[in-house]
Amino acid sequence: MSWPNLADLLVERDADAPIGLVGAPLATGSVTPGSCDLAPELLRKVMARIGRYDIDTGEELASRIADHGDVAIAGLSIEDATGPIRDACAISVERHDLTLLIGGNNGVTRPGVHALGLPFERVGLITLDAHFDMRETEQGLRNGNPVRALIEDGLPGANIAQIGLAPFANSAAMHRDALAAGNRVITQAQVDEHGIHAAVEAALAHVAHCDAIMVDCDIDVIDRAQFPGAPGARPAGMQARDFFAAVRALAAQPKVKMIDLCEWDPPLDPTDLSSLVAGRWLAELLAGFESR
Repeated sequence: MSWPNLADLLVERDADAPIGLVGAPLATGSVTPGSCDLAPELLRKVMARIGRYDIDTGEELASRIADHGDVAIAGLSIEDATGPIRDACAISVERHDLTLLIGGNNGVTRPGVHALGLPFERVGLITLDAHFDMRETEQGLRNGNPVRALIEDGLPGANIAQIGLAPFANSAAMHRDALAAGNRVITQAQVDEHGIHAAVEAALAHVAHCDAIMVDCDIDVIDRAQFPGAPGARPAGMQARDFFAAVRALAAQPKVKMIDLCEWDPPLDPTDLSSLVAGRWLAELLAGFESR
């Protein structure tokens, strides 16, 4: 008997598919060097292990995903890779209702925001991330500074909401700068106290004035025991079930035009736990999208 799975939904560059997928195997510029460039292809492979039927809703996922392939950025710096990633994503944004940008490290987020093609006053960014990504940019672009780089590009802090910030994983200066810019900051402790749905609602309220929203899913927001394949993940991070709930809720928003997945370093996890979590991320995202 056949078992419908997510791999059934992946098609070649079909402009009629509601969702586009762009791989951005970016590994250079990481604070902790690794192999995040292996993640896009592994996500494609794990799709065959993730079913399409949601027993909780009684619905079966059906949205086709047009695979635009991986951007040719091997060995490029973040600066040099920015243009190719932006251009590939811009093509997908033009053709599809939602674009999935699969990194690679967190350096992919900035070109993703630029690819939305709107003035920054109209663009919102919601991050699920243990870190502010507000390291200084004087030494160049890194995976630890895309949010600061976007603010320096002109993205208002009033358009940025950050969920899942972890203790002992950020500096006081980054926290002060995020608040001074006007970012909505929601710590992991606040998520634990008030619930993930309240956090998502607060983030959406902060960017409600924006016309298009990008969601940055830095996988290191998840508790390291539940996602060992992320170099920046720490103990007592976000529960995987809360991460899934947040992604489903955010993907349900029509203003969300792009969602990235980044900082997954497959060799760090010799088991299949991390790949199955990433595959479930995709299923939850599709479920949210289909509820629009």
